[in-house]
Amino acid sequence: MLTTKKIRGEITIPPNIIKDIQKKVKNISDLKKFIQKNLGGMTTELVQIILTGAFYLDASDIHIEPEEKQIKLRIRIDGVLHKVLYFEIPVYKKILSRIKLLSKLKLNIKNRPQDGRFSILIDKLSVEIRTSSIPAEYGESLVLRVLNPERTVRVDELGLKKTMLTQLKKEIKKPNGMIICTGPTGSGKTTTLYAFLKEIVNPEIKIITIENPIEYHLKGVSQTQVDKVHGYDFASGLRSIVRQDPDVILVGEIRDLETAQIAIQASLTGHLVLSTLHTNDAAGAIARLQSLGEKITNIAPALNIVIAQRLVRKVCKDCVKFKKASPEDLKKIKKNLKNLPKNIKTKTINAETKIPHIQGCEKCNFTGYKGRIAIIEIFIVDDEMEKFILKSPSIVDMKEKAIKKGMILMRSDGFLKVIDGITTISEVDRVTTD
Repeated sequence: MLTTKKIRGEITIPPNIIKDIQKKVKNISDLKKFIQKNLGGMTTELVQIILTGAFYLDASDIHIEPEEKQIKLRIRIDGVLHKVLYFEIPVYKKILSRIKLLSKLKLNIKNRPQDGRFSILIDKLSVEIRTSSIPAEYGESLVLRVLNPERTVRVDELGLKKTMLTQLKKEIKKPNGMIICTGPTGSGKTTTLYAFLKEIVNPEIKIITIENPIEYHLKGVSQTQVDKVHGYDFASGLRSIVRQDPDVILVGEIRDLETAQIAIQASLTGHLVLSTLHTNDAAGAIARLQSLGEKITNIAPALNIVIAQRLVRKVCKDCVKFKKASPEDLKKIKKNLKNLPKNIKTKTINAETKIPHIQGCEKCNFTGYKGRIAIIEIFIVDDEMEKFILKSPSIVDMKEKAIKKGMILMRSDGFLKVIDGITTISEVDRVTTD
């Protein structure tokens, strides 16, 4: 089997830069000042400052975007882009060359997209940086994805109600079947699947993953990375993995019929298979697998659970205020919580109900939010649901059936988190619809 944890170089961030940024950079405004002080210095050091500053502010992406007369630097924190500063074109050209060199991109190619990667070593922690360059109107636009290997959570930290958590733990400890996590890019699917792996990893079972790229490193798990140049893609990698006598397999994404078929057959022959799909909701996963060409008679018995999720920002605990919900907000809350299963206990909703209202402070970059949490719906395929799926019902019918059997919709889970003081109505509205 081909393992490719490190396929690019690694640069070490000097201790003095780490120390200065830890001491002086607490928010985006601080990062702006720190970068401005170093714009006239060495390009190597400037790139290290940008990367390290973004890492310590817990940014997931760095955007370097050329405009007509200047260059814009933005970073994405908690799913939202924030402008850091503008700098001059000569500085941009030096930064661009340095990043392309680190990422093993061709310096003389400017008119077509390129992808690369490299790693930075920050205080003994290896952080992978994925680089994407595309030609834009005024130069090459760069996006750097910061893959923090420590950004993992446990199942207990997913924010699930006790009943949902109990159901989930029972399902992920089954010896075979499929667990699929759905949602758009950036919705935390891989993080959720790794929470499951952390729950079940032990010396008595073999867990193998195939990913693109490896985002987290987990002790006790054999991890492999897609390498298309050498013919190691999801389908071929999965075929090899099945021959490695695994108990649990994680497939980064099912995107074609061949991968779907191998994954489903593995789940039907004694393996627990975890993977992701791009669908709008949990019930839509079955239709998605069918659209790839897989038969419903294989899908129904293979599935254990399908999880759909989105990420919402959590209110900043240092500045949040709690106020009585307006009549309009109360109406919306009651509407979205009216179909909850009887075993889900919630706070009493009335005119005295208080919900979070954001304020903004230095600790949250004056956004009112700090950190994110998933809002989740769990579609459980038991014997009754398997028989129902075999009738090829519509997505709407499957969703209605699942709700009758106790499924909490993502939007409803979001409103549960609103009345629990974790997020706001505007955040739930931002990522879900009625």
